[in-house]
Amino acid sequence: MNERRLLQRFLRYVKIDTTANSNTKNYPSSPGQLKLGRLLLRELHAMGIDDATQDEHGIVLATIPATVAEPGPTIAFCSHMDTSPETTGKGVKPRILRNYRGGDISLSGNSDQIILVSENPELESMLGHTLITTDGTTLLGADDKAGLSVIMEAAEWLMEHREIPHGSLRICFTCDEEIGRGVDHVKIEQLGAVVCYTLDGHGSDEIDVETFSAETVEVRIQGVNIHPSIAKGRMTNALRVAADFINRLPRDHLAPETTDGRDGFIHPLDISGGVGEVQLRFLLRDFETLKLDDHADVLQRAADATLQEFPEAHIDTSTTRSYLNMAEGLSREPRAVEYAEKALASLGRTARRTIVRGGTDGSRLTEFGLPTPNLSCGAHSIHSPKEWASLEEMVLAVEWVVAIAETWHQENSVQKL
Repeated sequence: MNERRLLQRFLRYVKIDTTANSNTKNYPSSPGQLKLGRLLLRELHAMGIDDATQDEHGIVLATIPATVAEPGPTIAFCSHMDTSPETTGKGVKPRILRNYRGGDISLSGNSDQIILVSENPELESMLGHTLITTDGTTLLGADDKAGLSVIMEAAEWLMEHREIPHGSLRICFTCDEEIGRGVDHVKIEQLGAVVCYTLDGHGSDEIDVETFSAETVEVRIQGVNIHPSIAKGRMTNALRVAADFINRLPRDHLAPETTDGRDGFIHPLDISGGVGEVQLRFLLRDFETLKLDDHADVLQRAADATLQEFPEAHIDTSTTRSYLNMAEGLSREPRAVEYAEKALASLGRTARRTIVRGGTDGSRLTEFGLPTPNLSCGAHSIHSPKEWASLEEMVLAVEWVVAIAETWHQENSVQKL
């Protein structure tokens, strides 16, 4: 693989602000995603991928042509162009740390931000790696510009090495994955693939075969507003109602900060408003879809108790399904995971099946009928000013993508014998 080219590609992408914006219904929700898409389109055309397009929604689609006479099934690779709104992606100043020698990493733009080995134990296996960090004032954007870089480098490598046997490979770059809209405008039949792989994962050599199932709950609290000088016995402050409501939710369980593994949670995500009205948004997450109803009941009981304390208030809720655990959909097409594992074994490496306490575009693509496990691509501490990535792990991901393309062709050829 062309390691230097991969690094330069990644640095180009992270400097474009593609922060998703959940406060607009536009798709994409931010202009930087269109800008990045146009750059990717130019680079795909420069590789000789002539059918690459960016549609009216900003989604980039392309085909790496088959190199064999009987190409067999088409497979796809997908990443998203947006970054999380939880930390700004404006003015990203990536820092390159070559030949990492161990220890904590101080970030130059903010002395309070230090990447601690105690919080990132995987750093102990990164000695000698080239690490890319933020300067501590923004996120890095490795989620998912590492994935974009991996797919783009694999595409260019395959276009340069037409002797590698593979079938038709589809590329799909989406927008607004971070706010749950990534595949709203993706047409499965347009991809024409039997399976897809998202490159949107942590570390290296992992296959995410389960994700959370997810719902978003919007809560509107109406109080009674009146001038504070005459408020006695007449005002119901919606901010106080909201504080009481949130305080009634569990903190020693069912909270992201006190759960791990297969535990689900209720996550108060944001709040806005004033005395008269407050809007809140909660994320409900669990690997068992039916348990989302239980979590919604916890919210409702908290609301009922709060209304006992503030009888003049009104609390209204609305729930939206975000995505489902991909496990069931993957079980209907076992080749998706099996061939990815075989591809990695052909490189002398062993895949680890993992679960992800979140969701990917693959969650929804799988729900829509296109089995889509998620693969590692070198990102760490995502959504944070302490985010970092390993160039060597990105190289490993490029090698895996190429090997998956070869493996699908080889397995299809064996089946025809």
